[in-house]
Amino acid sequence: MVPKDEACTTAAVEQYLGALAGVHGESQAQPIVRSLLTRAVGRLHTLCASLLHQGYPRLTRPPLNLQAEELLSAVVERLLKALDKVRPQNVRQFFALANQHMRWELNDLARRLDNKMPDVELQDAIAVAPESSGSELSQNARRMLNAIENLPEAEREVFSLVRIQGMTHVEAAGIVGTSLKTIQRRLNRSLFLLTEMLSDHQLDDS
Repeated sequence: MVPKDEACTTAAVEQYLGALAGVHGESQAQPIVRSLLTRAVGRLHTLCASLLHQGYPRLTRPPLNLQAEELLSAVVERLLKALDKVRPQNVRQFFALANQHMRWELNDLARRLDNKMPDVELQDAIAVAPESSGSELSQNARRMLNAIENLPEAEREVFSLVRIQGMTHVEAAGIVGTSLKTIQRRLNRSLFLLTEMLSDHQLDDS
């Protein structure tokens, strides 16, 4: 069962998306976009915190000391620009867009940090076997991130919600708008595809 607050957020986001679909021009769209992001900020913060701490814990430590609030601010800024061009048709598409920009922002930060500190390990939600050098491990982690990006959209969305952001299957089903069996099927397929793409690594299935 989806919590009441989550259901209210979903209904409000759906209402704003409907209003956004009926307007043309940036001047008319911007007030709706800002209201939409304001209403969704609680869930966006939760998603940012989950993805940051479970998928990119290294970024929370020195020298970046990234906080979920900082990531949220960057993601909101990205969404303000993206929603000028992209109009999600439903709640699922909106949070998929937000999730995509979260990953892009975190990947950009991770790459910048790697360029400055190539000997620092990049930890990811997928466990990587220890390597002889931090630089090599970082390359492998980037390869895994690229593999996740290359998953089919439906499988990538479910994998990110469940395995990276730590949502339950019920929570993921509520956001995606599908059944628990479909969530499980897409998750299993994403793991199968990642295993094929990363055949020389072992995925942590815990």
